[in-house]
Amino acid sequence: MATVASRIFSSSPHRSSVDTWEAIVDLLTARKPGAARSELLSVTGIASAVIAERGPQDASITVTCDGPRTRIYCLYDDDAIDGSDGKEDPLGYDPLSGNWAVSLPCSEDELAWIQASLSEKTKRITARDKSETLGESESVANEEQDLSVDLGAFLKS
Repeated sequence: MATVASRIFSSSPHRSSVDTWEAIVDLLTARKPGAARSELLSVTGIASAVIAERGPQDASITVTCDGPRTRIYCLYDDDAIDGSDGKEDPLGYDPLSGNWAVSLPCSEDELAWIQASLSEKTKRITARDKSETLGESESVANEEQDLSVDLGAFLKS
């Protein structure tokens, strides 16, 4: 089974959709400059539109790489203001290692123009109908966990 980590960002009205995307990019790149950061920032307007339309409220922005899969959700309205369900802490791995890709969830009505706009800028960042599970079984799609090490089992001799 693949390892999956999830993060939950407070969006509107806590922060604008642009600020939400920039916070997600900061998480994914650990605020380090480079080609991946530039590529992610090149789609700020498109990703912000997806966030503003609440695509990642119930369906995740999904990041795949040579390591664990990362799922990112957004909180809105009172949940975003309260922020107690948010989880924006750094990841314990590089979510953009190796052959990485990002999939943005959007409504079926918005899908065609978002896919067309993204394809003009990048091949790594795509859009999907938010009802899709990216080819995973529902049980895997619903199992999310953080990376952790059982030190007791690890240190047993």
